[in-house]
Amino acid sequence: MNIFYAFNIVGELLEFDEEETRHLQVLRYAQGRAIQVIDGKGNWYEAELLEMGKKKAIAKIISLTQQTERKPYRLHLAIAPTKNMERLEWFLEKATEIGVDEITPLVCRHSERTQVRTDRLEKILLSAMKQSLKTFLPQLNPLTPLKTFLPAQMDFDGQKCIAWITDPPAALLQQTYLRGQSVIVVIGPEGDFAPEEIEQAKACNFSPVSLGTSRLRTETAGVVAVHTIELMNS
Repeated sequence: MNIFYAFNIVGELLEFDEEETRHLQVLRYAQGRAIQVIDGKGNWYEAELLEMGKKKAIAKIISLTQQTERKPYRLHLAIAPTKNMERLEWFLEKATEIGVDEITPLVCRHSERTQVRTDRLEKILLSAMKQSLKTFLPQLNPLTPLKTFLPAQMDFDGQKCIAWITDPPAALLQQTYLRGQSVIVVIGPEGDFAPEEIEQAKACNFSPVSLGTSRLRTETAGVVAVHTIELMNS
């Protein structure tokens, strides 16, 4: 099944951007063709193509075939981008397929990467949403310094966890997390967090958690955290 993403909805009309229009053209969709469309906000439409331009296509809504309710909890994963962008992109793809609501790339003291192409990352999220037949597009925030991110979450109404290596080990995420609660999980860079970052996290009421006994790569740790929260709420 081919699914298309509409970036704008005006009345009964769905608008497709240049990339989605190119996708329609490659698949040889023509005017009058019925298509399945999602809007990234929980809605799934059956529509009919009205116009096929070079850079924009327009379809008319025939019916709203599915409206998905948001989960009763929200998962926000904040993660330090990896030096190898392919690994970060892999994480974004898998996290979207499993189920994540919001992602914030972080700049930490030991970060290996301090710049990201947000436009490319958004395309990864969009493709993964369509491939996994989900109807909500995860929110991608700008690259944010950890020292700015932590205090900004002081009023967050949910659990706040930071995954780091402690001796003795902290409690496992699945032992700390309460089912049904909204949660922020913070994942650090390959070199782990600096001591002052951990102290700031504690001061901002983030609880240290463990993701298991294995030493995980950053992107693997992110996937483990997302899967753990999803599994506990299944």
